[in-house]
Amino acid sequence: MKKKLLMDVDTGVDDAQAIMVALAVPNVEVLGITCCHGNTSLENVLKNTLRVLKVCNRLDVTLVATAPLTNLAVAVEVDPSLPEKLKALYIMGGNTESRGNITPCGEFNFVADSEAAHIVLDRYTCPTYIATWEFSCRNILPWSFCDTWLAQDSDKARFMERIFQHTREMVQTERYQKELVAGSGFNSCDSYALAAAIDNTLVTESEQVAVTVELEGKYTRGMMVLDYLDLLHKKHKVFIMKKFDLERFRQMLMHALK
Repeated sequence: MKKKLLMDVDTGVDDAQAIMVALAVPNVEVLGITCCHGNTSLENVLKNTLRVLKVCNRLDVTLVATAPLTNLAVAVEVDPSLPEKLKALYIMGGNTESRGNITPCGEFNFVADSEAAHIVLDRYTCPTYIATWEFSCRNILPWSFCDTWLAQDSDKARFMERIFQHTREMVQTERYQKELVAGSGFNSCDSYALAAAIDNTLVTESEQVAVTVELEGKYTRGMMVLDYLDLLHKKHKVFIMKKFDLERFRQMLMHALK
């Protein structure tokens, strides 16, 4: 079993040596590296740490965002070069048909911090994949699968079954039923983005288009805008997920609770 380390550094020469030792040991897994001012300013510590990781070929990072995009927006303000250091970005959020789940036209994560969503979609120019609200609605899991999934004889399954009770109650409400576009079932929302980040071949169909976020509309604030006509003249285009390999996705979920 690998020893798991979380490192907090103020990267000077000695910290750089320590990071390189940790990354080179086969039975050590570095879970993360946090930075603090010390040997130099925080900004320099961040730059130095990234330089060490680059030398060690450890910048091949995929970022998965399943919440409002506040932290990602702050991160790119602190380090404008961050997006070019990412292999890819996977987001659960936004919508493609002005179908809202918190406002008439807005998906929750993008409405919760619309300015952050606007910044991320504008400044993160790494390959970006978005699992939108409508996408998740059209790839729901049948309740029969959920019953089998939660019936597994494991502590993980029993835990999930307990916290799943609220979801079962919520889906019976009239409000939730209005949100469904593909019949009755469970919308796993965030799991689609995470699964695609693990194995992008799960995404069997997508389209590439420039996007932005509406910030001013009375009813449309937070709505994701798809620029099919290229009127925004944006070079960076994101991949909007369309279809998913649901059978392999179910296998992944089953394995998670074993």
